[in-house]
Amino acid sequence: MELKSWNEKLQYLRKIINNPEEIEEVKKVIFELHNMVHVSEMAASKIKTFEDELWENLDEDTIRNGINEKGRTIAYGIWHSSRIEDITMNILVDESQQIFEEGNWKDKIKSPIKNTGNALTEEEIKKFSQQINIIALREYRIAVGRKTREIIKHLKTEDFKKKMKVANLQRVLDEEAVENIEKANWLIEFWGKKNEAGLLFMPVTRHNVVHINESLKAKKNYQRVKTSANSR
Repeated sequence: MELKSWNEKLQYLRKIINNPEEIEEVKKVIFELHNMVHVSEMAASKIKTFEDELWENLDEDTIRNGINEKGRTIAYGIWHSSRIEDITMNILVDESQQIFEEGNWKDKIKSPIKNTGNALTEEEIKKFSQQINIIALREYRIAVGRKTREIIKHLKTEDFKKKMKVANLQRVLDEEAVENIEKANWLIEFWGKKNEAGLLFMPVTRHNVVHINESLKAKKNYQRVKTSANSR
């Protein structure tokens, strides 16, 4: 699927998501969009995804050191988008435990943080990217994607209009999933204005594709520089 077609399908979803008679079509489209922003392994798909493209010929040096114009590494992009999806789908929508906490992923990934990383400086992002376990991070992302699919499968039409509960938004802060500082806690207000349908648009689908695109740019730029340096 090309990005243009993906965006067109996202707009189509926007039109039908609140139609009770379209619930099965809604879920079908969400799965198609969501599958494309994860590796094909996540949903046992045979279709090459946007994230498959990111991982293709991606070496560890590039993951840790390739940065985009915002100073974000590929490792950070994978971490950040995975944490955001985990938090919103499991705490806010499903009212269950985060995959991150359930699977002791902080230790597996060897991450110095458990939050989304919104407040990290460029230097902190670089340091973070050097110390984490990339294989474990990839496995965590797959686990998050699979749980999201399970949650969506069980959603009913009326669920899409549900607003976020104040208690669940507070849970995000209490569990230190989002830092309670100005550079990060704006997310609580942002998510608090959305219903469940809104979270399926952003972050479950669109937020993921934004960070994949950023990471693809970082990969391309870094590998071009490396190729140029090696050819001298």
